[in-house]
Amino acid sequence: MIIFVLFTFLFTNSIFAISEVQATANSSHKYPVTTILDSMTNNSVLNRSSMFVGSPLSITKELRNTNESIPIPGNEGQATDKNDYVFSENKSEISTPGNNSHTGEFGKKVKIALVMPTFTAAAYDKSFYLFYNKYIDVTTGVNVTTDLNLLSSKVTKEPSSSASGFAMLYLLGNLKWISPESHIGFLGDQDIDRGSIFRSNGSNMYDVIILGHQEYVTQKEYENLKQFVSNGGTMIILDGNVFYAEVKYHSNKDTITLVKGHSWAFNGKSAWRSVNERWQNETAQWVGSNYISGIAKFSNNPFDYLPHEEQYITNPNDIILLNYNATNTGLHSNKIGSAVVATYELNYQKGRVIALGLYSDDIIINGTFDRYFDNLILQYAMHSKD
Repeated sequence: MIIFVLFTFLFTNSIFAISEVQATANSSHKYPVTTILDSMTNNSVLNRSSMFVGSPLSITKELRNTNESIPIPGNEGQATDKNDYVFSENKSEISTPGNNSHTGEFGKKVKIALVMPTFTAAAYDKSFYLFYNKYIDVTTGVNVTTDLNLLSSKVTKEPSSSASGFAMLYLLGNLKWISPESHIGFLGDQDIDRGSIFRSNGSNMYDVIILGHQEYVTQKEYENLKQFVSNGGTMIILDGNVFYAEVKYHSNKDTITLVKGHSWAFNGKSAWRSVNERWQNETAQWVGSNYISGIAKFSNNPFDYLPHEEQYITNPNDIILLNYNATNTGLHSNKIGSAVVATYELNYQKGRVIALGLYSDDIIINGTFDRYFDNLILQYAMHSKD
């Protein structure tokens, strides 16, 4: 607890120097903006409408170079001495963790968007989970009509440790390190919901979108991300437990309300037991995996990762890049029987999905994982322009 508080204090005072920027034509909102990229050479930030842009390059380098001491919230693994890893039998490695020789090799014209899970942050912000816990014993067929205010929440404008907030900030600096001339946009779920990832003619504005803990999304956001991949985009998913529940976004109030998922449905007047994973079958078809809980251990564990929330392979067309050899005892799990948890690639229509399979927030500062993710970006995302 002391370490977390200290980190939060240092992080807040060194990075979250708040200023206001006027939203672009794609947005009618103003948001507090951190200064993370303003002085970075050759940086171009797209769609500054919702999230963070700007800060001294020295802060970014400090974030990267102190990956053994920054206590990112969560049960992260520690940096290890391992210097070798491979993607798969047929995938070649670009560099080892101790030999970062690929700085600047990323395509100069590639446009990348990091999407902060703002809707998930709101759901965790003293609202949805208070309701879930209070009515945990409610059975199927019972309508709940009290405490319904807890199923709505103000969209959070600050980074949240429960919704990839600090991981996204760290990753932003990481991308600038390996890709100093890339065009990077830092967006929120609101931007995806309103279609800010598309040009007026419907084509993709970005080549690569990176998601974090997008547990709660709107129907429109879900459809827009699917369309982005269909158009030829590359979507990288950092965390497990994505697209688990549907919310409605009220842009006039900047709030979200639960619709369906996480074992509940809500129509504004009452709530009742419903499905766990909102788009389970559809997600398996175009994303390639679904949420799994209760994994006991990983026999192949190069990142010293502890089980948290993962994705397991549910599409026969998934190309496995790194199998973590998960053991699923079925105890405290939402799935009975064996499950393959892996980093994988799935080609969908003109684009592709690359999912880490793990809850990568927990190991975002692990040195071995850091290099592995760099290589994924370079080997896969850089080819999005080919």
